[in-house]
Amino acid sequence: MRKPGEPARVVPPSHAPDKVIGVVAPASSFDEAKLVKACRVLNKSGHRTFYLDSIHEKELYFAGSAKRRTRELEEMFLRPEVDVILCARGGYGSNHLLPRLDMDVVRANPKMFVGYSDITTLLTYFCDQADLVTFHGPMAVTDYANIPFTRFNKEMRKLSVFANRMDTLQYRLRRGRQPRAGRAQGVLYGGCLSMLAASLGTPYEINTENTVLFIEDINTKPYQVDRMLMQLKLAGKFRAVRGFVFGEMPGCVQPGVKDYSVQDAILNVLADLKVPIGFGMPSGHVERATNVTLPIGAAVQLTVDDTSVMLESI
Repeated sequence: MRKPGEPARVVPPSHAPDKVIGVVAPASSFDEAKLVKACRVLNKSGHRTFYLDSIHEKELYFAGSAKRRTRELEEMFLRPEVDVILCARGGYGSNHLLPRLDMDVVRANPKMFVGYSDITTLLTYFCDQADLVTFHGPMAVTDYANIPFTRFNKEMRKLSVFANRMDTLQYRLRRGRQPRAGRAQGVLYGGCLSMLAASLGTPYEINTENTVLFIEDINTKPYQVDRMLMQLKLAGKFRAVRGFVFGEMPGCVQPGVKDYSVQDAILNVLADLKVPIGFGMPSGHVERATNVTLPIGAAVQLTVDDTSVMLESI
C-alpha cells in the first residue's frame, strides 16, 4: 500500500521488444474492427500484442460480465510473457471490478498498466493499494486505432507509452495565459474528474495528500465541473494538494453561453488555494492526436509560468 503523501515505490520494468502488450477491456465494449486495427498499428511498431478471445463478449454496455473482466485483468498480470497491460477503451464499468480483484496478484506481478477516462478508477486504485506507478495514457481502440497509416511514424512517436521514466513534458498554449504561476513538487496523481469524484465515500476513495493533481474530462458543462470540484474540495481532497494541472477539457462548454468558460468555473472553485494552476496538458481526452503519457504515483516537479506548464521527474 502506498503511504499517504509519498510516491509509489514500485516502478514497473520498461517494455522490452521481445515481450508482449496484453490488451484488456475492463469497462465498456467496443468495435472489434478497431481492436484489430490497433493491434496492427502496435505490431507495425515492433511490439507483439495479445488478447483473450473473451474480450469480445458483451453484457449490457460492458465488455462482458464483471467476472470475465476481472479474470482477464488478473490473467494479464499473471502471464510472464506480458509486461504491458493496455486498456482497449474506457467508457464505464471499471468500478465493478474493485471488490473482485485479487490485489495480491497485482502486487506480486508489477507491470505497466495504461489507460485513462473510466480507467482512472484502476490507475488510482493500483497506485494506492499496490504501491505501483501506473500510466495515464493512450488506449488501443480509442487512440492507436485512429492513427492513419500514412502518418504512422510521426503519430507513434507522439503516442508512445513504453518508457520507464517520464520525459520532461512541456506544453505551451497557442493563445491566452496560464492562470497562476508557481512551482511545486509532489506525487503526480489524478485522471478523469468524474471518476475521481465518484470515488468519494467508498472504500476506494482517492488519496490526494502531497500531490500534483492532474484533472481532465470531456463533454462536461462548466457547472458540472464546478459541482464535482466542489464535492472534492468539501471532502477535503484539495487541502494538501501542492499544485493543479488540468487537461484540454474538450467539449466542456455551456451551449449558447459565451461569457464564461470551464476555466473560469475551475478558477472560481480554486481561487482561495495558493498553489500553482496550469491548463492545457494534452493527456487523456484530447482534441488532437497528441496524447501525453503521465506516470501516476511518480514524484514530479510542476512549473507554471505565464505561458507554459512543465512537468518533470524528480
